[in-house]
Amino acid sequence: MIVPTGTADVLLRTEGRAGFITLNRPRAINALTHAMVLAVDAALTEWEHDPAVTTVVIEGAGERGLCAGGDIRAIHDDARAGGSASEDFWRDEYRLNARIARYPKPYVALMDGIVMGGGVGVSAHGSVRVVTERSRIAMPETGIGFVPDVGGTHLLGRAPGELGTHLALTGGHVGAADAILTGLADHFVPSTELPALVEDLTRLPAEEAVARHTTTAPPGVLAEQREWIDACYPAETVETIVERLFDTGAPAAKEAATTLLAKSPTALKATLATLRRSRALGTLEEVLDLEFRVSCAALRTPDLVEGIRAQVVDKDRDPRWAPATLPEVTDGAVARFFTAPPGGDLGLAAARRAHEDRATRDRV
Repeated sequence: MIVPTGTADVLLRTEGRAGFITLNRPRAINALTHAMVLAVDAALTEWEHDPAVTTVVIEGAGERGLCAGGDIRAIHDDARAGGSASEDFWRDEYRLNARIARYPKPYVALMDGIVMGGGVGVSAHGSVRVVTERSRIAMPETGIGFVPDVGGTHLLGRAPGELGTHLALTGGHVGAADAILTGLADHFVPSTELPALVEDLTRLPAEEAVARHTTTAPPGVLAEQREWIDACYPAETVETIVERLFDTGAPAAKEAATTLLAKSPTALKATLATLRRSRALGTLEEVLDLEFRVSCAALRTPDLVEGIRAQVVDKDRDPRWAPATLPEVTDGAVARFFTAPPGGDLGLAAARRAHEDRATRDRV
């Protein structure tokens, strides 16, 4: 039986053994609003305790992608007004990201088409992550004066070698094979097979259903670029990374260097520092706590407003970064990204530890 519920922007239905979440803002490539985050979380709560639902599936409406990220126009307006709506949004969004990673039932993400920013957060933390030949996955935040969030530095920080650093700084997108290589996805299913996969998810265990349709992804590009990526990106500073990229002689490395010089210098340095810190942390919750500090700090920098203006509002693609160059970004400016925000820390790691302590006491 199909039982449709939800709101206009998040459609919910149960069919067979599966609960389906459909992000439903196709004209905006299903960009997330605060209300959508809350609706997804509510569905997870209901289905977690429903024995009839054994698998949860998240998908995007329309042909363009699962989710292009958060509603950055709203973030732009909030930052200009000096408001707190973005911090409130991130609190709930990051809690949802952590919940997805810990969800006790199979959580199948159909990562077809564009999956960026917040779209990665609601998919790549899932237990079963499916990509197609149309998948374009990215954390493009440095291009709008922001820093990868939604657990993105947790995911990219654990990619092989320095592939994650390369993707985080350049904001470059990856296709199916490279998404699997970097740990952002698990399975390749041709897009023509998605309707049959969805049908099988309603009647079979998730892993069995996906296995019926999984095949080998078309070749990617990152494996062939590992040599220069792993040689250039371990440098201590973004300036040195750029120098090494130009010096390698590889055309793709030079292109990466040119790309970096077009990004927000402040965002680049904050991103590198966040990645290095996240690698030293043990859990996703700890990284999300860190990213919450960084995101709230970015909200108070001029580059976030300017970057969204240039890329999304005015679309002139000519951001005027302040400071304009990497050497002008001081260590003190980067350090401010890691201070507690005015509204207080997120506290996910502490909440997780308290939950585990209670569970341990209950078992004793």
